[in-house]
This record gives sequence, C-alpha cells and structure tokens, in this order.
Amino acid sequence: MAIETRHLAAPSLESASSGTPAAAKAQSIFTPRFGGRDRMFFTERLALLLETGTPLHGSLEILAAQAGGPPQQEVIEGLAQDVSTGVSFADALRRQPEAFPETYTSLVSAAERGAFLPEVLKRLLEMDENRHELRSTVVGALSYPAFLVVFSAAVVVFVLVVVFPKFWDLFSSIADELPITTLFLMGASEILRQHWLPLLAGGAAAAVVIGRWARGPAGAAVVDRLSYRLPLVRGFAIEYHTIQFLRVMGLSLQNGVPMMEALGSCRSVVKNERFRAFVDRLENHVAEGRGLAVGFQEADFLPPLASQMVATGEETGSLARVMTRVAEFYEREWRKRLSAVTKMIEPAMLLIMGVVVGVIVSSLLLPIFKLSRAVG
Repeated sequence: MAIETRHLAAPSLESASSGTPAAAKAQSIFTPRFGGRDRMFFTERLALLLETGTPLHGSLEILAAQAGGPPQQEVIEGLAQDVSTGVSFADALRRQPEAFPETYTSLVSAAERGAFLPEVLKRLLEMDENRHELRSTVVGALSYPAFLVVFSAAVVVFVLVVVFPKFWDLFSSIADELPITTLFLMGASEILRQHWLPLLAGGAAAAVVIGRWARGPAGAAVVDRLSYRLPLVRGFAIEYHTIQFLRVMGLSLQNGVPMMEALGSCRSVVKNERFRAFVDRLENHVAEGRGLAVGFQEADFLPPLASQMVATGEETGSLARVMTRVAEFYEREWRKRLSAVTKMIEPAMLLIMGVVVGVIVSSLLLPIFKLSRAVG
C-alpha cells in the first residue's frame, strides 16, 4: 500500500538546463536522498523563519547552514543560490523535482502570487504529516502479521535443520511406512542442510532483484494493477488514492491554484494508472466547461459519496471545502476498516501457525508410535 511521493515526470527545460548538483545527486540510486521527513523538517523551519520576518533568501541560508547532511544541505543551498539570482521560490523548487513534488511547487507558486507563503507552508506541512501518518498506519497494521510470518518460517527452518536429522536413523527401519508428510519434511531437511549456502545466497539475491524491480516502472505498474484486482486490497487502494486526490485538490483550490494546475499536481501525487486516466478525463471535462462532477459520476470505481459530494460542492461554490471534508471522512473510515482487518488477520495467522506446528509434530509422532507398536 505504498508509500514516498516524488514527482516522476520529466523536468522542464529550465530545470534540465540548470544542472544543479543536488538534482544530479538526488537521481542516484546509491546516494542518500532528500526524503519526506527532510521535506517536512525543511517546511516547518522555513515557515517559522518567514513568520518571524526573516527574508526568504536569508531563511534559506540559515537552513542550509543548519542542514543535517549532504543531501539536505545541497538541496537547500541550490534553492538559496537560485533565489539569490532572482528566480522565484516556486521555480527554484521545480529545479529539485526529486525533493519537492508538483503539488508542493504549485501551492508555493500560488502563495507567492498571493503573498501568503507562511500559511501555505503550514498547510503543506500538514499534508505531508497526514500522508506520513497514513503510511505509518499501514506499516503498523502489517508489522505484527509480518513478524508472525518471519517467526514461523524461522521456527520451521530450525526444526528441519536441527530436530529432524536426529530422527533419521531412528526412522530408517520403517522408511517404507513413513507418512508422506514425514518423507517430505525429511527431504526438505536434507536439502536445507546440504545446500543452505546457495539457498541463502539465492534468496538474498532474489529479494534484492524483486525489491528493485518492484520500485521500478515495470514492477510498480504490476503492483499497481494487482492492487486493483485483489478483492480485499482493492477497496483499501481505491480509498487510499481517493483520500490523496481529494486532499491535494482541496488544498490546492483553497489556496488559489487554478483547476487545471491542481489536476496536474494530483497526477504526480496519485501514482496509479486508473487514477491518472481518471485525472485525464477530468482535465478534458474541465477544458470543455463541464466541471468535475461529470467525471466523478463516470468513474464507477470511486465511492458514490465522493461523486455526490463533489457535485454538491460545485453547485454551492464550496468545492475546495467539500473535498477536504470528504477526504477527512474517508480517512477516518479507512483507518477503522484497516484496524478491523488487522484484528482479523492476527487470529488467522495464529491458526495457520497452529496448522504448521500440528503437521510437523504429527510427522514426528506418528512414526514414533509405529516404532513403539513394532517393538511391543
């Protein structure tokens, strides 16, 4: 379920020609990056400095001097250098697309035009904090089931490698009468003991390859499609992307970002093929003067309430506020459903562990019972 939001589109000609070292460094796989936490820290301190009356360029210089590491320092120094040459703050941010997504730069651009930059920075901080909290909720919900899976796998490997070999000599006299589960586990034990190094190296290599593939465009597209096809995951994925879309749209429109620019920002935030196609249709409807409600009604995968509330917001002229309220509502419901599903997963995992332990124990005990009867 995801998730760091970065602008993946190709940078503008101005950005490409700038050739800032920070941008080049951020694109490397093997170097630290200016991540979401860095952006939140930067936004919070910049808003505070601007509120105290410190000029923008001076604030950036202060933040660059206080940066915690090379990625943060290089990004902020690049911003300060661009601003000192007369470039607007929004354009300077656009030259750092790996650090600041399009939503961020669009809102800053609107804030510069309206002279309310500190207020918008606070809103951006809240949006990043909400996104981070949602991601932490997912990680927290899946951490215990993941621990159970890893622990169970470790116990099974220990039993196969340490316990089962001690019974092989004992069971050899009745090898033809052993249950199929015992024979299977004995074979697995032999393979693990004799080929543990190649298996370990192959597993580690496969994990690295799969991880990099999943983070790449092809892997992300496959994961994206699967998230909308799996029955249980599909509902959570749709609601999660709906929350992100509505929150970005509401915040953008509320702070004076034009409709088409706000929709473009959503395309970079919600990295899902179906949602991006949905945004494309919305842009066409807006360009034709039909509004957003028609596009929402045509999207059958969206929750009905979202379509109804967007139509109401357009009719009453309070679209930004309605979108923000709907995003907050769906976020509360999403958290409740995730908590309920997590509570269901935990006993299911314990049941599976019990079945695995039962199979292993029976595979050991049944041959022992046969031996005892034969001796008796």
